[in-house]
Amino acid sequence: TLLGCVYTVLLNTSFESREPSEFQLEGDYLIGGLFNLHYVTSPIYYDRPEAFDCSSQPILIPNYRRFLIMRFSVEEINNSTTLLPNVSLGYEIFDHCSDTQNFPGIFKLISDNGSIQPWGQPQQQQLHRSNDSKVIGVIGPFTSTHTLTVAPLFMVDLTPVVSYGASISILSKNTNFPSFLRTVHPNKDVIEVIVNILLYFNWSWVAFLNSDDDFGIDGLELFLNRIKDTDICLGYTKALNDNTNYSQVFKQIEAQKINVIIAFAPKLTAEALIDSAIQLNITNKVWIADDGWSLNTKIHKMDGIKNIGTVLGVSQPLVTIPGFSDFIYSYKSQILYENAGQQKFCNQICNCSNLTAEYILSVDPSFSFAVYSAVYAVAYALHNVLQCGKGSCNNNMTVQPYMVLAELRKTNFTLLNQSIRFNENGDPEFGSYSIVFWNSGAVQEIGFYTFQSVNFFINTTNIQWHINKVPTSMCSPKCCEGYAKKPNGVQKCCFTCEICPNGTYINSTEDPFTCIHCKDTEWSEEGSTSCKLRVVEYIAFTDTGAILLIIGSCAFMGLTLAMSVLFAINYNTPVVRSAGGPMCFLILGCLTLCSVSVFFYFGKPTTSFCIMRLLPFTLFYTVGLACFVVRSFQIVCIFKITAKFPQLHSLWMKYHGQWWIIAGAFVIQTLLLLIGYCYGPPVPYDERFWYRDKIIVDCTINLKATAGPVIFLASLCSLCFIFSYMGKDLPKNYNEAKAITFCLLLLILTWIIFTTVYMLYRDRFIIIFNALAVLSSLYSFLLWYFLPKCYIIIFQPHKNTQQYFQGLIQNYTKTLSQ
Repeated sequence: TLLGCVYTVLLNTSFESREPSEFQLEGDYLIGGLFNLHYVTSPIYYDRPEAFDCSSQPILIPNYRRFLIMRFSVEEINNSTTLLPNVSLGYEIFDHCSDTQNFPGIFKLISDNGSIQPWGQPQQQQLHRSNDSKVIGVIGPFTSTHTLTVAPLFMVDLTPVVSYGASISILSKNTNFPSFLRTVHPNKDVIEVIVNILLYFNWSWVAFLNSDDDFGIDGLELFLNRIKDTDICLGYTKALNDNTNYSQVFKQIEAQKINVIIAFAPKLTAEALIDSAIQLNITNKVWIADDGWSLNTKIHKMDGIKNIGTVLGVSQPLVTIPGFSDFIYSYKSQILYENAGQQKFCNQICNCSNLTAEYILSVDPSFSFAVYSAVYAVAYALHNVLQCGKGSCNNNMTVQPYMVLAELRKTNFTLLNQSIRFNENGDPEFGSYSIVFWNSGAVQEIGFYTFQSVNFFINTTNIQWHINKVPTSMCSPKCCEGYAKKPNGVQKCCFTCEICPNGTYINSTEDPFTCIHCKDTEWSEEGSTSCKLRVVEYIAFTDTGAILLIIGSCAFMGLTLAMSVLFAINYNTPVVRSAGGPMCFLILGCLTLCSVSVFFYFGKPTTSFCIMRLLPFTLFYTVGLACFVVRSFQIVCIFKITAKFPQLHSLWMKYHGQWWIIAGAFVIQTLLLLIGYCYGPPVPYDERFWYRDKIIVDCTINLKATAGPVIFLASLCSLCFIFSYMGKDLPKNYNEAKAITFCLLLLILTWIIFTTVYMLYRDRFIIIFNALAVLSSLYSFLLWYFLPKCYIIIFQPHKNTQQYFQGLIQNYTKTLSQ
């Protein structure tokens, strides 16, 4: 009831008819127009509901130009012989300067004979249809906030509302605004172009200043969503209003070292922002303007505008409307007297008769084509509803707004070489955006962005930068190749650069913040952007070192065979018997079997190769050492113990103690090896620790598994060394103990050297060194124990007699008794 009372109070104060004005034109069908010709400088509060007088406020000349575009469009349509023939269009235009106190004009458009009955019953409404308003559509409003306020009133009867400037995203929702369309692209398209400009010039650290209204807030949200998956960071944002402290805003921008400022705001807010920048001496910035002020001639002509930096903008393409200039000159040449005493409807007074045609044509031409195409879209929709053909239309049908809406959504016509049509959301599927540069004296087009087939272009040669080169705007300098970004704060654009260490690489396109580890089979140097395959190395049979060692092993086998033959021929001679007699053949045989291990150090290691590297050498070298232990003990026993303990010697000889000890050593070592291999057999493995660029294929050494056999072998070696050392003072010309001691010293020294090198050096040649240590251990006994015996047999046969040996023993016995 309260709403109805307000409607009645406002509308029953209907004004008497008057002489035609520029706000009204009679016609068969009317198009409503909402243009904010004036703007409210400050909020005005009233004690009671009261309509606002727009003409008392400052005028907006660009909006007056758009107002004239609508009048021109209707006049041009009425003069057409093909579009709406024999049908006249009229208009009812209102100055919509306030979003809260301009409702009389809105009610006038949706009223019937000055009254609205929202409480009427459907039957009453049906009877009332013959007297419905002749308004078939509304052009406007211009701003998003104004549209959000008034559009719902037109949605009830599905009256088409075609806005030429409202770009907020929510208006694309059909569920909320089923009869809303627009000829200007929504904010998301403007934001898309702005982001493309930022990406093109690699500006990643920006400020976003938006108006504190629906338009600006929507733009900020769209911008934040659009830059989520880019390298762009929002370093500072501020909603601007009449109370904004611009000094504080620019101080914070300077503190953040931001060089690019996006101003997403309508004309008046942008004017206040730029004027403050000039007054505060803000210099060396790049300003990016949205389509609301990118062609603003007032800002462009401000004193000191050159000092603020470089201004780029996104604007609607400048489309020249044929005949409009002539219309303005013709219209302004008429002397219009506005009778102050003449009674006019609320907010249909302009107070703009003093504006010259030249001045009107020189102001911001933005949104001109948007108004022009909006009027034509409604006209074409009506043309289709009336089933107009050649020279006539069906005037016998009653046109309802929803009929016009249905045809509007199917609109597809060509206007000034552009195909005008709308998508399912009522947004335009035509047009493009221009990218402009504020050159000294003029606004210059330097690029474009098209939507149907996405195409983005900027001609940078036409841009005169304020620092004579493309400015930079980033929180942190770009990292060099091979460096990862380490975040410094919450913004991804603020970081420090750290070089990726060895074994890692950086892929800046996928993740510039993480050094990725290479695979085990790959390597990389410090600061790499990719990994390289490691070189797999092992000693092949064709390697020079391998060939030499194989030859050495074969020579060793040949020498042991030759010595065995020599010892067999001279088996009953004293030298062979003193060397061990039958035990010599066992030692030589074991040494030959040990040399087999050398062959398995070459070629690509396998499990069987790894086992055969250790098994023959460890097992048969143990038997050989056991023989030398026994032999050392026998030498000491013969020369020392026999004289003092003759009984012990007889027992040793009677029960063949030497063979029991050798057999026991063989059995013990065999068991230890079986246990060790069952616990952890040696297997091939890739050595990756020592060298980052290659893999050394070797065999594992399980310390726990090999501890038993190695300790047992070392124990035999130690025992042998003790016994042999005890015989160091035996006869000078015949001292086997000294030979065994020397061989053991060579053996110990060989493995100490190998162990030291193995701990310090792990190249593939360590495998050759290991095989060399094995072969050296074998040659030490062959050359320093058996070779002297062969020399005596061959070259000194006089020493290989029983008398010679008995003489040595008798002389040594006499020495001990004395």
